[in-house]
Amino acid sequence: MATNDSIAKQAEVSASADYSKIVQTHSFQELLRKKRNFIVPLSIFFMVFYFTLPILTSYSKVLNSNAFGDISWAWVFAFAQFIMTWTLCILYSRKAARFDELVEKIVKEAKG
Repeated sequence: MATNDSIAKQAEVSASADYSKIVQTHSFQELLRKKRNFIVPLSIFFMVFYFTLPILTSYSKVLNSNAFGDISWAWVFAFAQFIMTWTLCILYSRKAARFDELVEKIVKEAKG
């Protein structure tokens, strides 16, 4: 939760910042590049992994065979989607901390 002091500091930075100059800085471009290089591949992977289950179960019988006892591969794949989602959330949370460090660097540069 943000405190009144941190909100005031953010307002001060916002009021004094020239965003057109910030956007053109190397640090900001680096932040955008790093975020894009992380988010786009993971988003593509997530979408492909997520939609593979309904597509395979609708149009093929590949996942109908038993994997463990009476549990089919479809159930294993469905459970793997939960694990994949949690893993991606953890990865993003850790990576977001690094993005925040870059943002702090950009804010310091903007202040002068």
